Amino acid sequence: MVNLTETAVSKVREILDSQDPKPAGLRISVVGGGCSGFSYSMAFENAPSMLDKTYNYGELKVFVDQASMLYLDGAEVDYVETLEGSGFKFNNPQVKSTCGCGSSFSV
Repeated sequence: MVNLTETAVSKVREILDSQDPKPAGLRISVVGGGCSGFSYSMAFENAPSMLDKTYNYGELKVFVDQASMLYLDGAEVDYVETLEGSGFKFNNPQVKSTCGCGSSFSV
């Protein structure tokens, strides 16, 4: 299961509500690439794919494809604001190492 904190849900809904037309939900996935082999991807979607797992956070729907679920099971997505910047942060217990830039990982 993929978990979103209340802060992350609020931020996604804020961004989602500013879209016109309004997408159906948020897709979270793992894609190949980056200096460590994998990286996270977040994008709005108009409809889930047939084999997606759909998570509901109130009115927010989050879609995760089966391949990404292998790498995201147990992960938590948070939204953080620090002096260095703000953005979504993934806390994933399956990650063995990350790169220096912090945007890719290996399992």
